Order: sequence, then C-alpha cells, then structure tokens
Amino acid sequence: MRYRLYREQQLGCDIETAWNFFSSPHNLSEITPESMNFTVLSDMYNEPVFKGMEINYRVSPVLGIPMTWKTIISQVEEYKSFTDFQEKGPYRYWNHFHEFIPNEKGVLMKDTVEYELPLGLLGRIAHMLFVKKKLNSIFDFRYNVLNNLFNRNNN
Repeated sequence: MRYRLYREQQLGCDIETAWNFFSSPHNLSEITPESMNFTVLSDMYNEPVFKGMEINYRVSPVLGIPMTWKTIISQVEEYKSFTDFQEKGPYRYWNHFHEFIPNEKGVLMKDTVEYELPLGLLGRIAHMLFVKKKLNSIFDFRYNVLNNLFNRNNN
C-alpha cells in the first residue's frame, strides 16, 4: 500500500537562501533527529543537487540498527523543485518531491513524500504501529529546526 506525507512551511528567507540550503545533501543531517544517526557517506562538498546525482547515507531508523540508504535525484528545476528517489533503502518505494515557491513573506516550502513499505501485510501493520508516527516525528523535528533557522527574526 502506498502512503503519502505532505508538509508545507513558510520560510522567512529569499529563494536563493532556501535553495542553497536544501539543495546541499550535507544539510540533511542538520534537519534530522540525532537519534537517527544520519550520516552522508557520499563525497560531495558544496555541490548542489543535479539530475542523476547519487547520494549514499547511513541511518538508524529503527532500534538503532544502521542501514544504508541510496537516493538518486530524479528531477531538478533550479530554484523551484527537486525530487529524490530511493534506489536502495528501507522502503519498497520512496519518492520525495521538494517544492519552493517565492512569495511576499519569503519562500513557501512544500514536501510531498510518497512511500511504500516492504513485506505486504507486515509492512502495513508496521506503518500503523510505528512507521507513520516516526515519519511524522522526523518532519516535526525538521519543521522546528527550519523555523529556528529561517524564521527566528520573523516572529
């Protein structure tokens, strides 16, 4: 079964600042809870996302068990959107669309994640018991960090 997580957040910055932050894979660890032990393994320093970019991570999403995760940037429209698609990792399917819309307050950032768990019925049970809650808590954490980074002076 395929699930969808949608979030949006107003950022008090210009499009260049938002794009530069989110298009750098190394900033992902800053907006991921420490408990996930998230590490970017790929050697790319200050290189913005591009179509075809492969990014390898190590992450411990469940019970501290480390696993590798590989995503490929499947779409980029500079200063507007990009999509990361899981090639290898804990999900059967993972497609994360990041969208940036400049407005009078700064930039409206939208995240749409479509995902599917492996293991059929067991995956659906795991989603109901803890995966959905875990994903929401990760995006809640992200919201708070981004609010502190980009909206501190706008409250």
